[in-house]
Amino acid sequence: MNYQQYYNELSKPFFAPPSTIFGIVWPFLYVLITISFGWVLYQIIIKKRWSSKLFIPFGINLIANALYSPLFFNWQKPLLATLDILVVLISIIAIMLLMKSRAKWVMIAQIPYFLWVSFATLLQVSILIKNWN
Repeated sequence: MNYQQYYNELSKPFFAPPSTIFGIVWPFLYVLITISFGWVLYQIIIKKRWSSKLFIPFGINLIANALYSPLFFNWQKPLLATLDILVVLISIIAIMLLMKSRAKWVMIAQIPYFLWVSFATLLQVSILIKNWN
């Protein structure tokens, strides 16, 4: 079963948006993520302003974000995808807290990402519950 067929056959909550919305939102978020995370990486590696340990939550976020789609759509593992999206959400919160005193604009740039992933987490948990076998 392909990923679209899999998603279409799942029981979804009433607030689930059409799948086309995801293709509109994520490119915008990826631009914000690339600019803000890239700037932090530049500050750590090139400018050596901050400890390289600061990049840990950014790395965790990027890896967990990249794993979500394969976990949910390709491998059809909704429980693992739910755990993964929780890691994404927690890492965004950590990033926002870490950046508040270092680069407030990076924290602010994460707000749309945080809001979308919060919604996506609620959606993911709802899908998991509605389709639990």
